[in-house]
Amino acid sequence: MAAYLIRRLWQMIPTLLGVILLVFFLFKYFGGDPAEILGGLNASKEQVDAIRDQLGLNKPVIEQLWIFIKQIVTFDWGRSWATNEAVSDIFAKRLPATLTVMVPILILDVLLAIPLALGVAYVRGSLTDRSIMIISTVALSISFLVYVIVGQYVFAFQLGWFPVQGWSDSFWTNLAVYSPLPILLAVMVGLAPQTRLYRTFFLDEIGHDYVRTARAKGMTEQTVLLKHVLRNAMIPILTNIGTSLPGIFVGSFLIEVFFSIPGLGREVLGAVNRSDYPVIQAVTVYLAVITMVVNLLTDVLYKMVDPRVVLK
Repeated sequence: MAAYLIRRLWQMIPTLLGVILLVFFLFKYFGGDPAEILGGLNASKEQVDAIRDQLGLNKPVIEQLWIFIKQIVTFDWGRSWATNEAVSDIFAKRLPATLTVMVPILILDVLLAIPLALGVAYVRGSLTDRSIMIISTVALSISFLVYVIVGQYVFAFQLGWFPVQGWSDSFWTNLAVYSPLPILLAVMVGLAPQTRLYRTFFLDEIGHDYVRTARAKGMTEQTVLLKHVLRNAMIPILTNIGTSLPGIFVGSFLIEVFFSIPGLGREVLGAVNRSDYPVIQAVTVYLAVITMVVNLLTDVLYKMVDPRVVLK
């Protein structure tokens, strides 16, 4: 296992270098001139040149790339071009709010979708199975924006169960008062596709020979599902969770905008509108690193779930 981890971590280096080069040159040559954007329409050429010199945009490309790499290695991204606030401070202040929403969404998605899909697979072909699949299909066709508008109107305005917007300095207040509604709506959006997908995984395992052998030995259907089918279906389920985690992270950005949550999402969208490249570059690189780390952890979990898996 140790040799595998070292090898995978070593293999991440060229991948990360490729991401760094792609991000750097995309922002360098296709992102527009930050000096002109920050200077505004009425800025003179001298003012634009002064801003460009202040941001270090007049330095050779190789030197700018080296500075960018040093920022990544040292976790020091400099300061925001728009607010002059240290990018590291922005992340430290905004990340807790994002995690307060994102982590419960991920946990509830898994804890609700797996048993629901397993239960539907158990009664496959029944009226309950068909009804849940129809509901899931309908839910899949509804836009997330519709969930937000209807959810805010019903749960906040009509029933008064949750506030529509707001955030505090207390973690427990945020978790108990301000985050339940966005978490509920995000879970409602994600539950339908996850249930359909996991049901497919379970039904695929149920069709294998080892399930028929277990039934022939006299095992009950519940034992077969929980002891054999669930365990073997965890491999594709873990794969789906690992690949969807960055999407959940990005999806939480939209939730923050709709519910005015002061997390990374609102900060990133504001940085995009302001062409605040240091913030955008930091988020882009961090998302790439998170994706690679999650893929590595998913492979390790394969081995923990099924000892027969060989890590190469």
